[in-house]
Amino acid sequence: MSSSESFKNLLMGWRHHLHQHPETGFEEYKTAEFVTQTLLDMGLEVTTGIGGTGLIASISRGASNKAIAIRADMDALNICEASNERYYASQHQGKMHACGHDGHMAMVLGAAKLLTDNPDFDGTVRFLFQPAEEHGRGAKAMMADRVFERFPVDAIFGGHNMPGIPLGTIATRPGGIMAS
Repeated sequence: MSSSESFKNLLMGWRHHLHQHPETGFEEYKTAEFVTQTLLDMGLEVTTGIGGTGLIASISRGASNKAIAIRADMDALNICEASNERYYASQHQGKMHACGHDGHMAMVLGAAKLLTDNPDFDGTVRFLFQPAEEHGRGAKAMMADRVFERFPVDAIFGGHNMPGIPLGTIATRPGGIMAS
């Protein structure tokens, strides 16, 4: 198996696990435990309990004092999964990662894995996992918990899946986008 195929399988395994165990806003305890353990296994130091169930990990290399954050949502929706044929279907009746946050977390964990395995950069990268995005209170809770005073950044990047965009395509623009 090629290293790219192995990495793809790792990402899919993380996503499928997270998809099977959805938790809604401010209830992401098992999710936070899974993400924390995965980051610890990569050798990163993790700070948990930010804004409730949020967490952050950092990796620094070189001499630069510049820092960015890569952000993922953690919460699921109160929705019943219609397709239970998938082996990785939700195991929590009435809860589902219908908005793709399982994929967001897998992407950010993947970025952490790539950067810990190939730390050829200068600066700090923070991996920020935010609870309770769906009802709009998670970011406020993390900011009230002084996340950016404790872990300053120059910019934040968050990926979001978007059905209909061709595979391998990234859509963006300067300034804020999907920031609500």
